[in-house]
Amino acid sequence: MEFNPLDIRYQEFKRKMRGYDPAEVRAYLEELADYVGRLEEELKACREEKEKLERELDHLRQSEAELKRAVVAAERIAREVRAQAEREAELIRAEAEADKEKILREAADHLRAMRRELDELKRQREMFKEQFRGLLNSYLKNLD
Repeated sequence: MEFNPLDIRYQEFKRKMRGYDPAEVRAYLEELADYVGRLEEELKACREEKEKLERELDHLRQSEAELKRAVVAAERIAREVRAQAEREAELIRAEAEADKEKILREAADHLRAMRRELDELKRQREMFKEQFRGLLNSYLKNLD
C-alpha cells in the first residue's frame, strides 16, 4: 500500500470506546503526513538530480568518445607525419650522398686534368730548355 501526505492527513478511523485520543492520533497523522511529504519532495529532487546526472554522464560519454576518436586520429596523423619525415630525410640523405659523389668525381677529374696540364707544361719546359740550349750552342759555335 502506498502512502501520500493527503491520504495520511485525511485518514479516518472508526471510533470505539476506550480507543486512542482522536486529537493525538490526528496530530500524529499530521506529523506523519508532513514527514512523508518531505520524503516525497526529497525523492522527487533525487530523481531529478539522477536524471540530470544521467544526462551529464551521457554527455561526458559522448565527449569521451569524441576525444578518443580525436586521439586516434592524432596518433594516425603523427605516424603519417613521422613516416613522411623519414621518407623526406632519406631522400635528402640520398641527394646529399649523390651530390658528394658528384663533387668527388668532379674534383678527381679536375685533379687529373691539372696533372695532365702540369705534365704538359713540364714537357714544354724541357723542350724549351733543349731548344734554348741548342740555340745557345749554335750561337757559341758561331762565335768560335
